[in-house]
Amino acid sequence: MSELAEKNCIPCKGGVPPLALAQKQQLLLQLGPDWQLVSESKKLLRKVATKDFQQALDLVNQIGALAQQQWHHPDLSFGFRYLDILLWTHKINDLVESDFILAAKIEQILKVLEYPTQD
Repeated sequence: MSELAEKNCIPCKGGVPPLALAQKQQLLLQLGPDWQLVSESKKLLRKVATKDFQQALDLVNQIGALAQQQWHHPDLSFGFRYLDILLWTHKINDLVESDFILAAKIEQILKVLEYPTQD
């Protein structure tokens, strides 16, 4: 995962081909078992358990700051004791390498703070 996390996201201007399923699966292995392909393998999902609403909100703010820095923005859904992170490249409605790069950077934040996967 560290190799992906060391890269930077490249803003998509559209017209970029999505990754092939085999490429997505290979990159997914680098993220670890907590990430999954969803929506016909066009999106990445990570479900996180938090101890309360404030912890989820704090995590949303950290991920939001990272997303702004990387100019690549996930959909974040959160509430009492959970955060769902959904990543894809909106302009092509599919996945490119930058989605996996941002996921790896998010995973680093989650590992440092020891957030578990949501059941």
